[in-house]
Amino acid sequence: MSVPDDGRPLTTPPSARPGRLGVGVVGAGRVGAVLGSALRAAGHTVVGASGVSEESLERIATLLPGVPHLEVPDVVERAEMVLLAVPDDALAEVVSGLAALGAWQPGQLVVHTSGRYGVAVLDPARKAGAIPVALHPAMTFTGTSLDLHRLEGCTFAVTAPAAVQPIGQALVVEVGGEPVIVAEEARGLYHAALAHGANHLVVLVAQAAQALAAAGVEQPGRALAPLLSAALDGATRAADVADGPGAITALTGPVSRGDVGTVRTHLDALRALAAGTGATDVPASYTELARGATSRALAAHRIDDRAARELLDALAPPPASHPDDPQEPR
Repeated sequence: MSVPDDGRPLTTPPSARPGRLGVGVVGAGRVGAVLGSALRAAGHTVVGASGVSEESLERIATLLPGVPHLEVPDVVERAEMVLLAVPDDALAEVVSGLAALGAWQPGQLVVHTSGRYGVAVLDPARKAGAIPVALHPAMTFTGTSLDLHRLEGCTFAVTAPAAVQPIGQALVVEVGGEPVIVAEEARGLYHAALAHGANHLVVLVAQAAQALAAAGVEQPGRALAPLLSAALDGATRAADVADGPGAITALTGPVSRGDVGTVRTHLDALRALAAGTGATDVPASYTELARGATSRALAAHRIDDRAARELLDALAPPPASHPDDPQEPR
């Protein structure tokens, strides 16, 4: 299995390509079943899949029709390539447990899909002669056929010994993805960056939608979609330009203008929302992100020192009341 020297995707029909593998899927969750289906579409044979929940069994039937549902050791025994798509916290135990059973085979390709780990977690398999690769798709999965289209152009982090990296890269290209080499010691930072961006974006949208609903907007998601789509497009494009990934060139709004009065108005409104609904996370998130925006806007010379100081003063937490402070009459 190899990647063309000119970097172009493989175009040979799957059935005519060399290096077709018998793939075993351990963990037919949202990721495992989809990647197993994508590998089968690329010409590999899925020889077995494991899954415990009813949802996993349904995914095997839907995305991997005809593939036998097997116990994990039986999947590993049949496979030339084992795809481990289990939760992060379970991965080390699964790998070591299979090693204790003597399940790993010399020359067997062992691929996991965890973003958190590199290949060190696969050491028990490697010591048995298996070939370790870590592949992580930078994508959220629904566990349906819709995900197969989303793999096109999706970035995959590839971590593997240098001699094995081309195998990982070729597998990614075969399913339509874009491979990016991530060093073993950088996996934690890589995964934190993705989680911070994707997971916290969801929280941010939920908070904004809650505030819009409280303001009387009946369909907050519909109101947010064009604005946030444009902002996200601008921000991700700016991340790849010459100014560097930390640039804030796409930032708009009151912080980028040094408009401290508007920021104070926002804080008053959001604190009132929190007092009325208990959504204290909303003003807290606004404050922290506005501080970050202030620092980056200052570094990018969007605002001057005076504007930055005024913004940070406005964003300082309100003074806490002391039990001995005189109380307002009721």
